[in-house]
Amino acid sequence: MPSFKQPSFQERTAMAAKAKQAALEKMKAKPPISEEVLAERKAARLAKEAAQAAARAEKLAERERVKAEREAAKQQADAEAAAAAAAAIVPELTEEEKKAARDERYAARKKRKKK
Repeated sequence: MPSFKQPSFQERTAMAAKAKQAALEKMKAKPPISEEVLAERKAARLAKEAAQAAARAEKLAERERVKAEREAAKQQADAEAAAAAAAAIVPELTEEEKKAARDERYAARKKRKKK
């Protein structure tokens, strides 16, 4: 078996030139893309982009709707809490009202004792 022989610089450049030439011929042999195919690809790309934009807009609208619902629920809960707090506040009784309530309790107690 013969030993490996290192290719010289000239041999390497010749091989590289052959490889370049083969790649160039392969590229030239390829038929050019027709205008119809390009137009079809462009139309498909534009349709895909439009569908993606519509999906993004729909998703954004859904997010905004959910956000508005949460905000409305929060405002309603705050309003209910404020109403409950307002209802829980017992108005201050005047001195006459306090005296009348005390007299009613006194009269009820006396009535219970008499029985």
